[in-house]
Amino acid sequence: MPHIAHHAVKLIILGRDGVLNRYREDHVKEAQEWEPIAGAPEAVARLNHAGWHAVVATNQAGIGRGLIDMSSLNAVHQAMYRCLAAAGGRLDAVFFCPHTPEEQCECRKPLPGMMLQIAQRYGLELAQVPMVCDNLRDLKAAVAAGCQPHLVRTGRAAALDDEQVQALLQQVPGARVHRDLGALAESLLRPA
Repeated sequence: MPHIAHHAVKLIILGRDGVLNRYREDHVKEAQEWEPIAGAPEAVARLNHAGWHAVVATNQAGIGRGLIDMSSLNAVHQAMYRCLAAAGGRLDAVFFCPHTPEEQCECRKPLPGMMLQIAQRYGLELAQVPMVCDNLRDLKAAVAAGCQPHLVRTGRAAALDDEQVQALLQQVPGARVHRDLGALAESLLRPA
C-alpha cells in the first residue's frame, strides 16, 4: 500500500466558548445564546481559504449536568455553522466532551483525549497542529496532547491583565499569545 503523505492536511483545533463565541458562565444553552466574537467567523474563513481545516474541541459539561440536551447542543452548533458560513468559513467537525468533571473521563480538557481522537480521525501528528485556547485548562490540554498552544485574549482570558497572562504562560512552555482569533490567523498566514 503506498504511503499517503498525511502532513498535507493543515489542521487547527479551536476552543468554542471564548474563542469563536462569547463565553457565558451559565453555558450556551440555545442557539440565540451563541454570539460570535467580533472577527472570529472571518478569521476562520481566512484560514479555510488558505487551505486550513478547522475543528472545534469543546467541554460541554452542561450535558452531563442536565442543563442542555443533545438537540439543544445541535441547534447551537447549527447556529454556529450558519454564522461561519455567512462569513465564508466552515468547520470540519465539532468534538465535544459531554461529561462533568466528576465523571473523570479521558476526553474532558485538560486531558488530551479529545485531541487524540482528532489526531486519529485525521491521521495527523499533533506537533504541527495549533490549538487555540482562552484559558489555562485548555492550554494544558494542548500541551498534554502535543499540540502547539495558542492563547487568545478573548473569552476568559480577556479579563486578565498582562501580568496575569505572563503568570499563566509560565505554566505553559511555548504558548503564544494573540489579541484574538483574527490576529492568530494573521500570524499563521504570514509568509515564513
